[in-house]
Amino acid sequence: MKEMLSNLVFFGVILSIGAYILGDVLKRKFKSPLFNPLLISTAVTIAVLALCGMDYESYCTGGKYLGYFLTPATVCLAIPLYEQFEKLKKNAPAILIGIISGMLTSFCSILAMALIMKFSHEEYVTFLPKSITTAIGVGVSEEIGGYVGVTAAVIVITGILGNLIADGVFKLFRIKEPVARGVALGTSSHILGTVKALELGEIEGAISSLSVVTAGIFTVIFAPMFANFI
Repeated sequence: MKEMLSNLVFFGVILSIGAYILGDVLKRKFKSPLFNPLLISTAVTIAVLALCGMDYESYCTGGKYLGYFLTPATVCLAIPLYEQFEKLKKNAPAILIGIISGMLTSFCSILAMALIMKFSHEEYVTFLPKSITTAIGVGVSEEIGGYVGVTAAVIVITGILGNLIADGVFKLFRIKEPVARGVALGTSSHILGTVKALELGEIEGAISSLSVVTAGIFTVIFAPMFANFI
């Protein structure tokens, strides 16, 4: 079975898309945040690979082709930014303060966790880039001496968790302002949070896209400073 599937060039693509469609169908049917397509597709993909005894390299032989769409998909995030440019200008100070507050809250919570759990320096800095997109976070982790593989996993988990609990958090704290929602999702949950923001509305998606980029830049600048605290 393993050898047969490994020889199928597009097995990774078929598995990834099929798992996501399954997650989307379950979400539409049960209308529960627990049936998040990203969460379901990740779990199904891991389960299938484990049952078939297939390693990541074999899966990635075909799955990597999905990565070719990441660049144009990321560029497309500029469209809602352009369409909501006046909204961005009007709320620029609030957006900037929100992004900085979110980034500092992330850093400080990680520092507190590291002190309580007595992390080593390497373990501590591994978690610092958890809320920014993988492409930037992995580079930051490597630069400040973290475990790059763990950082990548933590970033993905953070994004999925943010996407999963966003609706509940907004309802709990009665956050209805689109700008506030967009800043919260983009700053805390990077691209996966932006996916959720786009579901909520065009303004949320635009603000979240901006927050992802801005938070990434700020993290590159300030993470090395926070890395010296432990």
